[in-house]
Amino acid sequence: MQSNQLVAVHCGELTKSYGSGDAQVHALRGVNLDIRYGELLMLVGPSGCGKTTLLSIIGGILDPDGGQCSVLDHDFQHMGTGDRARFRGGSIGFVFQSFNLLPSLTAVENVAVPLLINGMPRRDAAARARAVLDTVELGGRADALPAQLSGGQQQRVAIARALVHEPKLIVCDEPTSNLDHAAGHQVMAILRRVAQSPDRALVVVTHDARIFEFADRIAHMDDGRIVDVSGGTSERPQ
Repeated sequence: MQSNQLVAVHCGELTKSYGSGDAQVHALRGVNLDIRYGELLMLVGPSGCGKTTLLSIIGGILDPDGGQCSVLDHDFQHMGTGDRARFRGGSIGFVFQSFNLLPSLTAVENVAVPLLINGMPRRDAAARARAVLDTVELGGRADALPAQLSGGQQQRVAIARALVHEPKLIVCDEPTSNLDHAAGHQVMAILRRVAQSPDRALVVVTHDARIFEFADRIAHMDDGRIVDVSGGTSERPQ
């Protein structure tokens, strides 16, 4: 990864608080961070330091109280509710620790959901979903229900669902925390390949030190601020 890569996400002096008065909690206290195309950036830090709040702002789920967040050259604060939802549906993929698969749908049907929401014909959506399941090494389990899959397999289905509409930005919240070591590394190897695309960026919130080796850069958060950014491929923690 080169330091002159184009910026996919720019966060400038972001602030966010919850509550008011004596109960007010300052989740973000002036966050500055750039996420570049072609990289996998991890956000790490203690619980309650603001990682998930920052990820939610980047994903267009929360609005900041102050500062600027530009995502793929768009500013959510200047977008209406409908435009924001359409942008997220077309340009951002989400991966969560709890998988969030629909239990009554097969793997291929779960993966096809974003395409159907975006108006793709059912047959075309299913064909695209099967192709993406092949890329995460689950083509042979396309017709299985979530309950028939291991945790690692369910997370790979969730990754396929996040990738199926070919988003430019993928945000992941603790994608390996419910997985054993082997399954977690398999999931991260897939995300690592995804992040190597020069027109895609990937950001992962994690407490899992086992997967730090997959990061291009690691942004360390504490008390609502980015306190250090380490990395570059040659400097990944071992």
